Amino acid sequence: MEKRRIILVPFPAQGHVTPFIQLGQALSLKGFSTTVVQGGSNQVSHIPGFQFLTIPETLPLSQLKTLGPVEFLMKLNKTSEASFKDCISQLLLQHDNDIACIIYDELMYFSEAAAKKFKLPSVIFSTVSATSRVCGSVLSKLNAEKFLIDMEDHEVQDKVVDDLHPLTYKDLPTSGMGPLDRYLELCREIFNRGTASGVILNTASCLESSSLSWLQQELGIPVYLLGPLHITASTNSSLLEEDISCIEWLNKQKSRSVIYISLGSKAHMEAKEVMEMAWGLCHSNQPFLWVISESLPEEVSKIVSEKGYIVKWAPQDHVLGHPAVGGFWSHCGWNSTLESIVEGVPMICRPFGDEQKLNAKYIESVWRTGIRLEGEVERGQVKRMVKRLIMDDEGADMRDRSIGFREKLKASVRVEGSSYNALDELVKFLETS
Repeated sequence: MEKRRIILVPFPAQGHVTPFIQLGQALSLKGFSTTVVQGGSNQVSHIPGFQFLTIPETLPLSQLKTLGPVEFLMKLNKTSEASFKDCISQLLLQHDNDIACIIYDELMYFSEAAAKKFKLPSVIFSTVSATSRVCGSVLSKLNAEKFLIDMEDHEVQDKVVDDLHPLTYKDLPTSGMGPLDRYLELCREIFNRGTASGVILNTASCLESSSLSWLQQELGIPVYLLGPLHITASTNSSLLEEDISCIEWLNKQKSRSVIYISLGSKAHMEAKEVMEMAWGLCHSNQPFLWVISESLPEEVSKIVSEKGYIVKWAPQDHVLGHPAVGGFWSHCGWNSTLESIVEGVPMICRPFGDEQKLNAKYIESVWRTGIRLEGEVERGQVKRMVKRLIMDDEGADMRDRSIGFREKLKASVRVEGSSYNALDELVKFLETS
């Protein structure tokens, strides 16, 4: 009998594609065939054993900047529905109706219409933290006008959300999203969809227990905690070419001496900030590995080449697992956060977006495995933070706490661990659906 097929629909950005490919690999090992459906932008196509399908691109990713995230997602979901239905119709013919489930990114909610039309089970995959998922659910129930008035009151801003300590109303991710009423409308579209059979999260209960119990009560459908998915993944799903020469450079450095800096695939920094970072890193007198796609001014390259090593993109899991790495300066995207904790590496947090700020808050105040760099980047501050992380007892304590979480997270994906068992439950559901 042919293996049952899973259809994966990731949002076309590195931070979303990576965990989807990792999930596909986990399900392939359980005997499922995997088809990844993508638009024309940011494609991955080199994973052994996966089928990749491209649906006509209804809205190029380049429009994200022009339209802003909310209007882009609203438009993408409206315009993709018909071509995705056609795609599923073709796949059903091709694979003799044997599709076990459509697993779609919560941002790609147009997938739900095809699942309904062809009476296929569907499961949502939320690639952010459980706490970010909670924020989305909370926002979807708010009234924009009333919320804006309430938020003028500092007491409301500092009020803890629904017993979800330490999450307060001012932590809810709303900035940079354009007009609040449209953003809350998008949240309703994403989070109030009642037809999916379950939600997958790339996390584990030892990291976010209160958010997870809140979600399990709130959603009324199974929540499968499968994280951290990257521990068991075998294939690289980077959309960017990795420069592995940095590993040779790391091999020559002392144990736990290097600060690794990577602010994600989308980060763009002002020239002044780059200069201050470069000077601060050099003054710290610690070796550093810096992932930066901007070309550096000649004077900066000169400063950097003495102490540091620069690449456009790095094999991050290998870097974080390298014994020479003593700290990670990160934008705190969810994948980077998990990778850092799993390798027991303390962090300097420099978040840009709201979801990243939420992760940074947990890193600093809940797990206490990192420190946050706030305000303008200034060379003296950079030097002090690197020293705190690499040289001081404070950094050593953060590392110890991070190693404690590492052991729990690794245990969660081993036989009989919580994530291992959750994957088995998901497989049972997929086999009987």
